[in-house]
Amino acid sequence: MSLDHRLPAELEELRRTVEAFAHDVIAPKIGEYYEQHAFPYEIVQEMGRMGLFGLPFPEEYGGMGGDYLALGIALEELARVDSSVAITLEAGVSLGAMPIYHFGTEEQKRAWLPKLCSGEVLGAFGLTEPDGGSDAGATRTTAVREGEDWVINGSKCFITNSGTDITGLVTVTAVTGRKADGSPLISSIIVPSGTPGFTVGAPYSKVGWSASDTRELSFSDVRVPAANLLGEEGRGYAQFLRILDEGRIAIAALATGLAQGCVDESVRYAKERQAFGRPIGGNQAIQFKLADMEMRAHTSRLSWRHAASRLVHGEPFKKEAALAKLYSSEIAVDNAREATQIHGGYGFMNEYPVARMWRDAKILEIGEGTSEVQRMLIARELGL
Repeated sequence: MSLDHRLPAELEELRRTVEAFAHDVIAPKIGEYYEQHAFPYEIVQEMGRMGLFGLPFPEEYGGMGGDYLALGIALEELARVDSSVAITLEAGVSLGAMPIYHFGTEEQKRAWLPKLCSGEVLGAFGLTEPDGGSDAGATRTTAVREGEDWVINGSKCFITNSGTDITGLVTVTAVTGRKADGSPLISSIIVPSGTPGFTVGAPYSKVGWSASDTRELSFSDVRVPAANLLGEEGRGYAQFLRILDEGRIAIAALATGLAQGCVDESVRYAKERQAFGRPIGGNQAIQFKLADMEMRAHTSRLSWRHAASRLVHGEPFKKEAALAKLYSSEIAVDNAREATQIHGGYGFMNEYPVARMWRDAKILEIGEGTSEVQRMLIARELGL
């Protein structure tokens, strides 16, 4: 039996559509947004009109009826041109909308998903805390039940899409009680933007992803209805583990796009840049770098698509997602470094896309589970 890795016609059409959008709409504008550390509302609104935020959700909730493979294809094509836009989509879907789709009540789904799928509203996921980092079980934010309300106190950090003008909600993990052994019961609660006591900090000054929104959040006696509990009380830890497993596939697709974008830009530059009377692409040293970069991007693509395929078909995918995220993030850093080297001094100039890619790549080895965490997960899945 042979394996056919070609995309079905509808997914290839999606890929070509997003590819054209990235090159025709995003590429000419994103550099200015990036240097000004400005959120690209115009681009995000167009992505909403294209249906990208609704790709993996059913039509009954305003989605496009696709799946995680479709989302990954869109993310890869966006990240070939720019990662700030890609991470805005990734976080809006896998962290903002997906928890409500997986764990929300029918009422919560009807209330939020149509707006999230259209891109009219962005959602965020408040998990990471200043003293927590990779130890998500060390959550200190609390939510206490008082009558028909939850009262939330605490803080979150590094939260994507949490402070834009179109952010509608943040799903917050909080300790809502204790088990018999004293360990925390962590629950997820929907906090609408603008709720009294919910304060959104100023945008971080970041090394990369400069055209995306990332902020610190604080909660001081924030009162929301008891009905805003997402899923069962005490199941928040299990919920975000599932969300992170899926999100790793999306990040792997994004990282693959960045790695391929480094190839695209470097091949173009190597054909145009003259040195010693000929294009530098005629030098074997450059050719070998580009061959290795293409090999890494190609292998990364196979890895994330394999993990996505297992997810779509209802098969276990935790190990495959960790493998894809680990490999793709590390080769994205490798390709960005090599692309900068091929461009020489111009690679250090922000007017060249590879400078953005170099700045954007490193966070991929950290966000949604560090490389060290991925290796722990893989070893655990091997029975160690």
